Amino acid sequence: MNTMAFQTLRALADGAFHSGEDIARTLGVTRSAVWYGIRDLSGAGFAIEKVRGRGYRLEHAISLLDAASVQSALAADAQRIELEIREVVDSTNAQLMQRVGAGVRSGLVLVAEEQNAGRGRRGRAWHSGIGSALTFSLLWRFAQGARELAGLSLAVGLGLVRALRAAGAAGVQLKWPNDLVTPDGKLAGILIEVQGDVLGPSAAVIGIGLNVRPDPRMRAAIDQPVADLETIAGAPVDRNLLLAGLLREIVAVLDAFAAQGFAPLREEWQRFHVHQNRKVRLMLPDGNEVTGVACGVAEDGALLLDAGNGIVRHHSGEVSLRGVGVPA
Repeated sequence: MNTMAFQTLRALADGAFHSGEDIARTLGVTRSAVWYGIRDLSGAGFAIEKVRGRGYRLEHAISLLDAASVQSALAADAQRIELEIREVVDSTNAQLMQRVGAGVRSGLVLVAEEQNAGRGRRGRAWHSGIGSALTFSLLWRFAQGARELAGLSLAVGLGLVRALRAAGAAGVQLKWPNDLVTPDGKLAGILIEVQGDVLGPSAAVIGIGLNVRPDPRMRAAIDQPVADLETIAGAPVDRNLLLAGLLREIVAVLDAFAAQGFAPLREEWQRFHVHQNRKVRLMLPDGNEVTGVACGVAEDGALLLDAGNGIVRHHSGEVSLRGVGVPA
C-alpha cells in the first residue's frame, strides 16, 4: 500500500467511526486525499463501513505496530534491542543482510507491516497480510564461526514456542528444522542467513513470519494448510505485546546458544517435536527421498532418522508424512 493508505489505516485502526473531515484534520491532508486512502484500503482487501453522518470504520479493529509500545513491553531487554518499524519493504531479511557488513550492532530488529518480496525456505515466497501477521528479522552477532551455528534455527524455534504457548497457543509444536505447526496447519516459519568467517566472528539474520489473525486473502495465496494465533487462542492479540514476548524469548535462547550451543536446548526441543518417533519421509536437497522413523535431533540439530539400517544424521531436507501411510 502507499503512504496515504497506511496513514488512513492508522486513523481507522481502533474500529470506531471517524468522519472524513476528522481524518483529514488529523493527518493534515485534504478530504480528497482521505477518499483516495479509503479507496486504496478497500482495494487492498480491507472491509470498510461507510455511514452518512458518522463516517468510516474498519469492519474489525487492527493492531498496528508501534515502537514505543514494543520497547515498553520489552522491559529489561529493551536496551539490547534496537527496533526499526517500516511500513513496506521488499524483505526484512534482505534489508538486514545488506547491513551486516556496515557494522550495525547486534540486536537490530527490522519489522515490516508489509513485505512485497518476503522469502521462506527453499526459495518459496512468504505471504503475509497487513495487520494479520508479524514479519520481522533480527541481526545477532556471535563470536563463533559460521560453521558453529548449526542448530541455531532449532534454538530460535524453541524460543518462539515458549512465547507462543504463553500467548495462548498451547498446541503449537516444532517441525524440523524451521517451522512451527498446529493440527490446523503451519503457524510460523524461520529463515536464517549467516555471514562470517569460518573461525569467527559471524552474524546471523534471523527472519520470522507468524500468522496472527485469519486473513482469507493470504490463505488463498498459500498452497498448504495454515493456522493463526487468534483462532488458536480464541481472543484478539496485541501484536506489539506479542512481538515483545517473542523477542524476549528469542534473546534468552540466543544467549544460551552463544554460551553452549544447541546441546542444552535439545531435550526441551524434542518435547515439542511434532514428528518425534514417527515414521516420516525426508526429501533431500539432491532430489532423493528417504523414509524412516524420526528419532529426534542430535546435539548439533541434525535430524536423526532410522531408515532400518541404523540411525543416520541429516543436516538438511524437508520432512513430510505424505507417502508413509498417515495423513500429511
